[in-house]
Amino acid sequence: MPDQPSAASGVLRRPFTEQVAFFRGKLGNLVPTERWDDLEREQHDTGFMVAGAAKADLLSDLAAAVDRTIAEGKGLESFRKDFRAIVERHGWHGWTGEDTKGGRAWRTRTIYRANASTSYSAGRYAQLVAGDFPLWVYRHGGSKEPRLEHLGFDGLYLPPSHDFWTIFYPPSDWGCSCYVLGARSERGARRLGGDPDKTLPEGWDRIDPRTGAPHGAGRNWDYAPGASVAPVVRATAEKIRHWDYRIAKGFMEGVPEAMRDSLAASYRSLPSVADDARGYARRVLGDIDGDIEPLRTLGLVGPQQADIIADTWTGDPLRPVDLYDFSMARDDILHIVKGHGDSSEELRGQRAITAEDYALLPLILNQPDRVEQAGRSRAGEPLLSFVKTINGEQFIARFAVRNKQRTLGLKTFFVRKGK
Repeated sequence: MPDQPSAASGVLRRPFTEQVAFFRGKLGNLVPTERWDDLEREQHDTGFMVAGAAKADLLSDLAAAVDRTIAEGKGLESFRKDFRAIVERHGWHGWTGEDTKGGRAWRTRTIYRANASTSYSAGRYAQLVAGDFPLWVYRHGGSKEPRLEHLGFDGLYLPPSHDFWTIFYPPSDWGCSCYVLGARSERGARRLGGDPDKTLPEGWDRIDPRTGAPHGAGRNWDYAPGASVAPVVRATAEKIRHWDYRIAKGFMEGVPEAMRDSLAASYRSLPSVADDARGYARRVLGDIDGDIEPLRTLGLVGPQQADIIADTWTGDPLRPVDLYDFSMARDDILHIVKGHGDSSEELRGQRAITAEDYALLPLILNQPDRVEQAGRSRAGEPLLSFVKTINGEQFIARFAVRNKQRTLGLKTFFVRKGK
């Protein structure tokens, strides 16, 4: 199992496959709403919403931003930057928290943490069920302002069939950071912080008339996140290996085609994706320090894009690239800087590619002026050029179809001046 969630925030430290499988299982059902409680309890297991977001394209952008925080482990500030851009792009007004700086910070934190903590807990639920643990141990998350009921449950261990878990499997309210561990025996439960003397208080499931839920559970939080879809989540997660290469495309097969197109475009419209492309190039080129991932995704190839690519290619049949992704790797960037990264480019009517240019790749892929067949690489890979003029310069990003990795990997990238 992954590490427990942060005791300070209740938010994941590192995403894991069951967590992403759970969240992406919701992406085929983006639900327009007026209020936060338009979806109730386990309806959240199969639908994504942001209170007050009703337009399909707005919901798609918000879903892509939240998905990125979960699948790629992005932080709150990255999400806030994306959220601000989405709100401005769609002219979305009237949402709760909009009017003040503190309100905007609260709203983005609420969206971020609620989705991170419920997806984390749902993923763990699938793992606990699959692990067939005879005992589940409730642990308090260490919140600065703890709920007394949750403190009272700390160390309680019960079989997974107990009714307690159908109500109080965490999170059980906004900001709840409690979590559950699986144990093979009472001795194992004690090692995990279980208290053999702890029992449920009488009336633990008595309904609070203010919330319609038992005391200690918030309104519409009296359910076990992920329980209704746990077998599906686990079965889906088991299909994934080498997660670094599947970030953009894992678990997307069940999302309707039109929605995949929308989500792919939404992903590449996020400011944080452009920032990460630039940052990845800067790390590879040694401009800044930091870890260099084996691959940096540029988002899913949607069905519509796959059709354009298929129509562009002539000659030998091209394997369908729907459910591939666009990507760039360290060696790609080093190859590009060697071939197109110095002042000699001026002699060819071009200019040197810089790390800043890589931030334009998401835009070039989303809105190319045209897509061209570009032959094959020395390794026999089909090559496709995405061409776009930006501020009087013509950018050509050439991608190689790499069927083994199910990706269109960046092969070369150059700029023609004065086009």
